[in-house]
Amino acid sequence: MDIIDAHHHLWIPERTAPDLGYGWLRDIGSPKPFGDPTPIQRDYVWPEFSAESATHRLVGSVHVQTDGAVPDPVAETAWLQSVFDGTGLPHAIVGLVDLAAPDVDARLDEHAVHPDFRGVRQILSRLDDDPARSFASVHHLRDPAWREGYALLAGRALSFDLQLYPEQAREAAGFLAQQSGNPVIVDHALSPHDVSAAGRRRWQEAVAALAELDHVSMKLSGFGMFDAGWTGESVRPLVEHLLERFGPTRVMWGSNYPVEKLARAYDATIEAIARACGDPGDAVLGAVFAGNARRIYGLDRDPPASPSVPA
Repeated sequence: MDIIDAHHHLWIPERTAPDLGYGWLRDIGSPKPFGDPTPIQRDYVWPEFSAESATHRLVGSVHVQTDGAVPDPVAETAWLQSVFDGTGLPHAIVGLVDLAAPDVDARLDEHAVHPDFRGVRQILSRLDDDPARSFASVHHLRDPAWREGYALLAGRALSFDLQLYPEQAREAAGFLAQQSGNPVIVDHALSPHDVSAAGRRRWQEAVAALAELDHVSMKLSGFGMFDAGWTGESVRPLVEHLLERFGPTRVMWGSNYPVEKLARAYDATIEAIARACGDPGDAVLGAVFAGNARRIYGLDRDPPASPSVPA
């Protein structure tokens, strides 16, 4: 099967040229919300990633920013562009931008110099009663400056990768209903972290709130962040519910490698998700595993217009 991996990472914490200043990747052994990252706190580069599948043909990818505290996110985008220029495949780069920063316009300009830059992710995931699971130190959605920065994305034809918890979804949906000019892609199946009956109901209500918005899509990714022992059968109810709510044209698969490498082998992940999709036929699998990512991230279109840069 031809696949476009709609959510993966590359990183080089062991290198100093370039030195991208990674924080959590160099903090060896320090626990993270998804567990102990020690086995993946090393360089993970294109040759290793592109060889992960022995069964399927990688025909493109979407790289999502790596470290929310990296000191120069544009340097990460520049390094990735230098890598992707040599692959012969279409790519999208989803970079880090602090949308609340006073210089957000200038930072977007700097990212946009690189032709594969297609969107932004600034993780919103926060639980006030569970700091250990929180990725964000504040509620970005409640910051007027952040909201103003977000509004700039539509005019630049940039997508936004939305990573948050179900507890935050209704608030996010209310905001995004007023900001329908750019694609939004929900990361990691909307973070189903609470497996209790109440938690599952909360997740379903969150899915429903976001699925009502036509410009919002969903990624089947990151299951290992919430259940290291997940299987196709354990995630089948989640996948079926997401396909039912969003429909087969607004759901895409992403590996979340190498983070998901802590839980499952690459091809095992693909096969498990494909089985969880049921038997929808080649057209639906083709959309979920390639076509939707290609369309939503604009892998077949010219990049957004870059600003003129003085020589």
